Amino acid sequence: MPDRLGDMLLSQGVVDGRQLGRALALQKSRRVPLGEALMALGLATEEQIFRALAQQQKLPFVDLAADVAEGGRVRQAVVDAVPAAVVEEHRVVPVAVRDGRLVLATDDPLATWSLDTLQFVLDRDLAPALATPSGLRAAMAHYYGVHAAGPDTDLGVVLGDGEDADEAPVVRLVQQMLESAAEQGASDVHVEPLDGRIRVRFRRDGVLAEVASHESHLHGPMLSRLKIMAGMDIAERRKPQDGRIALSVAGRAIDVRASVLPSNHGESMVMRLLDKERGLVSLTELGFGDRDLRRFRDVIARPNGIVLVTGPTGSGKTTTLYAALQELNRADVKILTAEDPVEYEIPGINQVQVHPRIGLSFARILRAMLRQAPNVILVGEIRDRETAEVAIQAALTGHLVFATLHTNDAPSALARLGDMGVKPFLVSTSVQAVLAQRLVRRLCTDCRVPHEPAPSELRAAGLEPGRLEGRSLHRAEGCGACGFTGYRGRVAAFELLVLDGALRDAAFRSEPTPALRAQAERSGRLVPLRADAIEKALSGVTSLEEVLRVNHAS
Repeated sequence: MPDRLGDMLLSQGVVDGRQLGRALALQKSRRVPLGEALMALGLATEEQIFRALAQQQKLPFVDLAADVAEGGRVRQAVVDAVPAAVVEEHRVVPVAVRDGRLVLATDDPLATWSLDTLQFVLDRDLAPALATPSGLRAAMAHYYGVHAAGPDTDLGVVLGDGEDADEAPVVRLVQQMLESAAEQGASDVHVEPLDGRIRVRFRRDGVLAEVASHESHLHGPMLSRLKIMAGMDIAERRKPQDGRIALSVAGRAIDVRASVLPSNHGESMVMRLLDKERGLVSLTELGFGDRDLRRFRDVIARPNGIVLVTGPTGSGKTTTLYAALQELNRADVKILTAEDPVEYEIPGINQVQVHPRIGLSFARILRAMLRQAPNVILVGEIRDRETAEVAIQAALTGHLVFATLHTNDAPSALARLGDMGVKPFLVSTSVQAVLAQRLVRRLCTDCRVPHEPAPSELRAAGLEPGRLEGRSLHRAEGCGACGFTGYRGRVAAFELLVLDGALRDAAFRSEPTPALRAQAERSGRLVPLRADAIEKALSGVTSLEEVLRVNHAS
């Protein structure tokens, strides 16, 4: 029996001598394993390669792709024998028990040395089996809810011998990465070159997690492919670039905003995924309490003034503004927006994209908008004095203006406008309300469990023990439905400041932010964001851990 993979495939009739020669030449020039070269050239399938590798290493082969396609035949007791964390870290899936030993399938024929470690972790005798990377991924997702890219995606060689570019493995790698991110509900994809490897991370429910690691030689091909898709200059590697990718996943249109930034190990790319079907939500779905929902609806029903939404990047400000616009979107109301970028298209609303490079700034668009006789105006972000003053002028001349600011809390927004150079009397007369928000993760309702917090946790969250009477807190546990994170989706925690006469006088006098906050809380005009987050924890919507995270972020 031949030992070398090429000889084995020759003897099995999978390839002939000429085809093997082509693969060996590609293997040498691109420094990739022979199996990857054969698959990249389309000369052998993944299953043929891994069956031969199993034979070469004298391991049993397990067809996990077929197993999953048939609904999964691995017994639940076998699945339960290995925790999901072990499956994800070691890329193994249990498939059977043979002669008292638990058989673990892996996609790395040389990784059987790790069984010694796993035998210690699992405290039982183990035996290895080999599966294809795609089959292993499918089984990890099917049995454990674990989504991971595998070694088969390291086929990122750029074919230079006339092969169809659309069939090149690097194209499949990039397409699979983006589709996987969309299917998992990721908001961002980060492709980052590190020392000796490429790290791919997805941001899901606001938390970044590594999902794949590729060899460093794939960096150039991956970035070139992504740049082509995003309409960027592939020859430019010294300057930041921005682009846009139109993606379709399972019939859904996904808009991808791409950004490239040169770093010490090469260019890093971040892609924001905007699902046009899932992005728009109503006011009632945002997470408002009953009282704040009534107050906010009263504010946006006013004919003029400025409504500010504040918070850090990624806190859901645009989602809140779009929900408000949908509430106001009627045939008798003209709504104009100036955005950078236009994230979601809302039927019946005129939306304008900001283009600073050609002089189309927020302020310039705003001035043009005022000649269009709108009722409602949305300014994506107030970044400077000019934009702030034009927005205030619009508010004082009979328009309802929505805008975002980057501040930590609601009272700070008034001081922030002053810092930009806006006169205090303009701030006090134009601003109707300020809504500050953060996003907290929703507990998975399928697996959340009651939680008895330690006194130190209660103190850290500012929660009095007496408030727990008759109510209970929950913590994240993890199950297949939530990808074993314990959380599924996010909800906003708010603090809504609606200005009254006393607060307008304080803003006119340029009172410091702590004094404005204290006055608003005393008068009941402001319920702190922390209190809203705690109420969501007491209602079982989120965990105390998330409340503490929001507090620390503030």
